[in-house]
This record gives sequence, C-alpha cells and structure tokens, in this order.
Amino acid sequence: MAAYTEGPGRFPAAYLTPGTSSFTEFLAAHAPGLLPGSRQLPSAPVAPEAAPHGTTIVAATFAGGVVMAGDRRATMGNVIAQRDIEKVHAADEYSLIGMAGTAGLGIEMIRLFQLELEHYEKIEGAGLSFDGKANRLSSMIRDSLGMALQGLAVVPIFAGYDEHRAAGRVFTYDVTGGRSEEAGFAGTGSGSVFARGALKKLYREGMSADEAVTMTIQALYDAADDDSATGGPDIGRKIFPTIGLVTADGVRMMPEAEVAAKARDILDHRMERPDGPQAPLL
Repeated sequence: MAAYTEGPGRFPAAYLTPGTSSFTEFLAAHAPGLLPGSRQLPSAPVAPEAAPHGTTIVAATFAGGVVMAGDRRATMGNVIAQRDIEKVHAADEYSLIGMAGTAGLGIEMIRLFQLELEHYEKIEGAGLSFDGKANRLSSMIRDSLGMALQGLAVVPIFAGYDEHRAAGRVFTYDVTGGRSEEAGFAGTGSGSVFARGALKKLYREGMSADEAVTMTIQALYDAADDDSATGGPDIGRKIFPTIGLVTADGVRMMPEAEVAAKARDILDHRMERPDGPQAPLL
C-alpha cells in the first residue's frame, strides 16, 4: 500500500518504504544535499583561520576496555575560537568517536555516524560488528575527500569494546578514509605528536582503567605544553578534558567532577616535576 503523503505532518513515501540498512545510502538516494560530501565546494582552498579547528584526541586500551580523551580547545589560526568544545562522544553503546580537524564538520560527521549505527540496528535488528563500524566510518570520511582537499578536513579516531574479541580496540584514519588499527594507543590532531611521545613512555599492557585515564591526561598535558592549539586543564575556568571509557558494561563518559579531581592531582605533581613522570632507561 502506498504511503499517504497529502496531509500535513505525514512522512514521504521514501521514509515508509523498506530499503537499505545504511542511513547515509538512504540520504544519498532521497536527500543527497544533506550529506557533507554532496555540498558545493569552495572555488579555492579555505584558509586555516576561516573555520574553527579541533585539535588533540588520544585513546588507549587497558585490561578489559579502552579509554579516549580529548582536550577542549578549538582554534582559528592563532586565535582561540572556543575553550570548552567537546570532541569525544559515544558513537553507540560500545564505542566512542573523537574528532580533530574542522570543528563544525567534525561534529556533523559524528552525529551522522551515530545515526548510521542506530539506523542499521533498527533495520537489521542487531548492531554492526566492530569492524563493520570502523568500515562505515572509513566510507563516510572518503565521501568527504573533496572538502578535505579544499582545507576542510576531519580526521576522527574510533575506539571501543569488541564483544567478539572481549577487548578494547582503537582505529585511526587519514583524510582519504584509510584506516589503521593501532596496538595499545593512538592520537590524532595537531598535538598528537607530543601526546603519542608521552603515551609511548607511559603505556604498558594490562593497565587498569584508572591508570589509563591518568596516562591520557598526562599525555594531553604534555601536548598542551608544546602545542599552542591544544588546551590543558584550565583550573580557573573549570575546564577539563572530555574522557570516555568503554568496557563490557558499555560506554561511560566520566563526570566532570571525576576528571577535575584527577587533573588537579596531576597538576599538583607537576608543580614538583614540571615535565611529568619519567620512564626508566632500561
């Protein structure tokens, strides 16, 4: 029976017709203008200062799960555009996504990815596998390659708990949609080179969740220490990193009070040792 579409508030027939389990494929068929990759591109590359950019995201596995943390700063060139942006979000019940790059497009990509996973589960009656989620995100990034080549790039990091492997996993991406599974830890964004250096010295297998959270905050602090686009803990404004954990029990976004207590403890120790904890030589 054809869908009734004449009265006000009625869905068009396309919304009531069985079809693909991919929300982005549905949009491409019925409303392509809503997809970021389908929009008209600027005639020339966009200057870095023209749009706010998010910076540093880190993720690391621990015994029984994975943690992801992001700083809160967005910049436009040499100007701080926003001090409290949230770059780490729950993608679904068992995964997290964080973004670096053009802030507005990054948040839009995260919301579209959340809808993609929710739509698939409603249509199929079961969630995507962890590798399936990683592949879908790769396809969404590839669809936005034209915008990335014009200077509006988004580079996310994807992490979560794989129920089939009973372990945490982390994926990083490039602007072409190429994905790589990282062993242990990863980072993306302008401060990631400094954050990864800290993670490389502090990470060890079998860490507890609390140790992993401490390590990621230390890494973000080191990134902020050397990268002007990365924001460290701001005691005066009470702005602290956004941190999420995923275990067999699902996603848990750490309350701000918990993150603040951990960050203050780290800052107290940095007063005595500004460069942070040091790894043994051997």
